Amino acid sequence: MIALSFAQCASLLPRVGGPYAYAREAWGPFAGFIVGWSLWLAEWVSLAVFPVAFVRYLTFFLPGLDLISQTAFKGLFVLFLIATNIFGVRAAGRTNDILTIVKLAPLILFAVVGLSFVFVNPSAAASNFSPFLPAGFENFGLALVLIFWAYAGFEVSTIPAEEIKDAKRTIPRAIIVGIGIVTVFYLVTNIVLFAVVPSTTLASNPAAANAPIAFATANVLSWSLALALVGKTIVGGGALISVAGSDESGMIGTSRLGYALAADGLFPRIFAKIHPKYKTPYLAIIIQAVTALIAAVVGQLQILMATSVFLLAVAYVGTCLSVFWLRRKFPTPQSRWETSSLIPILGIIFSVFLISQCGFVQIAAGLLMLLVGIPIYIRYSPKKELTVIKNALIAREVVLEKAYRQEDRFLAHLLRHIKRGYRRIRGKEQTWQTAEKD
Repeated sequence: MIALSFAQCASLLPRVGGPYAYAREAWGPFAGFIVGWSLWLAEWVSLAVFPVAFVRYLTFFLPGLDLISQTAFKGLFVLFLIATNIFGVRAAGRTNDILTIVKLAPLILFAVVGLSFVFVNPSAAASNFSPFLPAGFENFGLALVLIFWAYAGFEVSTIPAEEIKDAKRTIPRAIIVGIGIVTVFYLVTNIVLFAVVPSTTLASNPAAANAPIAFATANVLSWSLALALVGKTIVGGGALISVAGSDESGMIGTSRLGYALAADGLFPRIFAKIHPKYKTPYLAIIIQAVTALIAAVVGQLQILMATSVFLLAVAYVGTCLSVFWLRRKFPTPQSRWETSSLIPILGIIFSVFLISQCGFVQIAAGLLMLLVGIPIYIRYSPKKELTVIKNALIAREVVLEKAYRQEDRFLAHLLRHIKRGYRRIRGKEQTWQTAEKD
């Protein structure tokens, strides 16, 4: 419901900044800043989660890592992300594409191996699901918060809206399809995991707790030491790559959100400073990466995730509420699902429920970080918009040029040829070629 609310906003107002732009258009600069600030903080905290998760999975292969070694690996992990993002969107996008392909293959392998085990040993798999709720509903809220964090990220796709071709259709479609794909992968992965490894083992065994999928693969293939070694290496390596890929894409979106806030004069100007050669907001990337590394060194995984969800939920409430104001300002013809009021209402209810399920420490930390934004707003809001930067960001010619170049980058290049082949077979006009001529 929250994702569909974002899709509704994107179809009404495809503007750079995503939730920040929606709230600003609905209620003014301060509301826009608070929503944008909460989203930026949430994404920043999320950046700190991945180095922690990366090192936890790494300890499955290197169990003797001490605190200094773990900190060093976290630093190397962040340095890799800084380098790929500063060298440009092209380098970051290509890296992310490679990581996306490589990380999905081990998950598919794990699903195939695990389902084979289930078919061969149905009684053992069934026993692992009995009782189905061994801990009851006592910690349902806490579990929901941690699980929800894994599904978050769809909001980042709305941030660079003006650089996306036909954003009113593309972004809602991307959000819905993306959530669908992620849901299928997560459900299959978790069903297989709990089918092949008892929940008590996952909870009590340190190796299983740190790297559950790699542990489960080795467990299923334990009849052959060689296969078990190869299987856990492939799946565990895929998990490490998956963590890197998630942080890679998150860093791209977070730096662009800070750039959009700075372009409106609501963030320090340093966040809008562009590298003369690579044309990326390099100082924003360095600042958010270094500070996220510090949080990753001192913070705990569960607290970081729950704090991120709290801040995300604040931005979600603002976005779901802004749907009603945007409909009044942009009363354009829409489909039935785009005009449904039930979707944003349920989105608000679920967002508030998420906030209520976060722990006291996370809520207090989140509120404190939100309050820090008020003096930042007071300090920078009287400033005029950085018109040169903003014009460079949203000028129609620049947007069209970026959209045209995007067709030759990343996975879009392959998808373009697939789409053109399909349209050619069906005898349909090549719409993007027509746009080029225009």
